Amino acid sequence: MMQPVRWLGPAAMGLALALHPASSAGAPITFNTALPVAQGEFVFRQLFTYGRASRDPIGLSRSLKAFSSTSVLVYGITSDLAIFGAIPFFDRRLALNAGGGRTTRSAAGIGDIRFFGRFTIYKLNLPGRSFRIAPFAGVEMPSGEHGKRDGLGRLPAGLQLGSGSWDPFFGIVATYQTLDFQIDAEAGYQANTPADGFEFGDVLRLNASLQVRLWPRELKSDVPGFFYGILEANLVHQRRNRLAGASDPNSGGTRLFLVPGLQYVTRRWIIEAAVKLPVRQKLNGTGLKSDYTVVVGFRVNF
Repeated sequence: MMQPVRWLGPAAMGLALALHPASSAGAPITFNTALPVAQGEFVFRQLFTYGRASRDPIGLSRSLKAFSSTSVLVYGITSDLAIFGAIPFFDRRLALNAGGGRTTRSAAGIGDIRFFGRFTIYKLNLPGRSFRIAPFAGVEMPSGEHGKRDGLGRLPAGLQLGSGSWDPFFGIVATYQTLDFQIDAEAGYQANTPADGFEFGDVLRLNASLQVRLWPRELKSDVPGFFYGILEANLVHQRRNRLAGASDPNSGGTRLFLVPGLQYVTRRWIIEAAVKLPVRQKLNGTGLKSDYTVVVGFRVNF
C-alpha cells in the first residue's frame, strides 16, 4: 500500500504550530517554541507549504505534489498557559503509470483539526537572556474526509484528507533566547489510533532550531524590524501502518531534513520563508521519497 502523503500531512501540521509572542526576536519555522504568549493576547498564523516527492523505487514514475494552507490561532490564558487550534486545507495529487497510461489521483479539502495546550514548567529570566521549558499535549480530531474515492476506487490512505481517528499527541519544547540569537529544541510523539480497520503508524519527531539576527547586527531602537537567518533540523520516525491488524511492509521509516530559512520580525508581526531539504530517507518497502518542501507564512499578534 502506498502512503506518499502522511509524512507531508503531519509535517505540514507541525509547521503550523510554531508561534511567537510579541517581541522583536526570531522563532522556529517548523515547530513550536517555549516562549510565552502574553496573557489575554491572540496570535494568528497562516502557513502555506508546497512539497514534491518523486523518488520512486518501484519504477511506476510516481510523483506526488502536495499543497497545504493551515490557519492557527493561539490564546494566552496566563503567562504560562496557552491554547492552540489549527485547521488545515490540503490539495494532494499523485501521478503514476497505470493501465498502460498516466493516471492522476487527487484529493482536496479540510484535513484533521488539532487542539492542544502548552504550559511552562520552568523559566529563568536574566539580563539579556532567558530559558524556558514547556510540555504540550493535545488531540488530532477526525474532521477530514477519509473515505474519498475516484474512478479507480478508494484512494490510498496516504492521499485521504483525514485519518478517521482521534489521535493524541504530546511532547516538550525548550527555548534559550539571547539578544543576538535563539535556540529551540523539541521532542514530540503522536499515538495514532485505528479507524475502519486501518491505523497509521505512530510518529516520533525530534526538532532543533538556531535563529541568528543578521540585520542590524547591533540592536537599535530606530529600525522598523529585524532580519533573522534560521537553520533547523527535523528528524521524523514513523512506525509501519496496520491494515486489519497486519503490519504494512511498505510504510513507515525515518527521514532527516535540514531547513534553512529567513524571517523579517517586527514587534507585532513576522513574515518568513524556508525550504525543507531531505538529508537522509530510510523508508520501508516502496515508500516514496521527498524531493523538497517550500514553506511561506506570516503571524500576527493582537
